Amino acid sequence: MYKELEGFKVKNQFSLTIEDSLEEVCNATEGSGVFLVYDVAEAKELIMVGSTGTVQNDGTLKTKNGGLYDKIVNGHQFAKTGRKYSWPAQMKKEEISRLEVVWYETFNDDTKVIPTFVEGQVLQNFLSENAKLPRWNVAF
Repeated sequence: MYKELEGFKVKNQFSLTIEDSLEEVCNATEGSGVFLVYDVAEAKELIMVGSTGTVQNDGTLKTKNGGLYDKIVNGHQFAKTGRKYSWPAQMKKEEISRLEVVWYETFNDDTKVIPTFVEGQVLQNFLSENAKLPRWNVAF
């Protein structure tokens, strides 16, 4: 676990296999924050970090409808299609039997940490440790 994520109280995780429906197994809230995706087939390997929610200059949060849940399920990756379609296809391509997705609300009534800031911290630590980004992160 990354130390940047230790203080967030609203958090959870779920697993996804190729046979699962991402829409059904995703237990993320409509809040704003970050999510980490692990390939847990062999050893637990961080393969992606994502976030949702933008802080405006007046300190308010701009969110898209659906928050973390919508970003995880319907956000585009690997193609111009939602993850509910592209993740199972990519899992099949890479022969990944199971993903674990861990999510954290970083910006809510009690906590005010910019989601992309936390995403950047986690990615920076990964880069420092591995000299590259997680394999499903194209760029940051």
